[in-house]
Amino acid sequence: MPFARSWLTSEIPLTREQAWKGLELKARDARLFLPLGLCTRCDVSEESATHFVRDATIAGADLREIITLEPLHKVTFFQASGPREGAIINELFVDDTGELQLRFYCYLGLRGMAPNGPEEQAEQQQFDGERGYRAALLSTLKRTRDLLAEGKL
Repeated sequence: MPFARSWLTSEIPLTREQAWKGLELKARDARLFLPLGLCTRCDVSEESATHFVRDATIAGADLREIITLEPLHKVTFFQASGPREGAIINELFVDDTGELQLRFYCYLGLRGMAPNGPEEQAEQQQFDGERGYRAALLSTLKRTRDLLAEGKL
């Protein structure tokens, strides 16, 4: 479910470097960036030159993610364990008009469930909800802007 929008230039505009810093901080500790109470645990448990591993509890589900960073460009969250399998991507890019955009897309399925079955269809409907991926993306941008305003970014 990909979507992109000019959320970076509305309200307080963010530069690529500022938006990247927010995405990188969120990758390391989602508790500070996701809607209140959505992430209750988020710990980096392993780190290497190419990736790090975080163990988290998000929306009540325990999960382990292998996270890769392509500096100033893309963060990829590979779902190593938990209810979902696949990858979630947050990508910064410049559109045809020269405007910086943040694109979210994912390739996810539910472990042990039939592809496109009722469980996956119900999961898909939650993407745009109050605790879905769109809300998480907007919350991340709001927190990034807050940190910028506080001089902490």
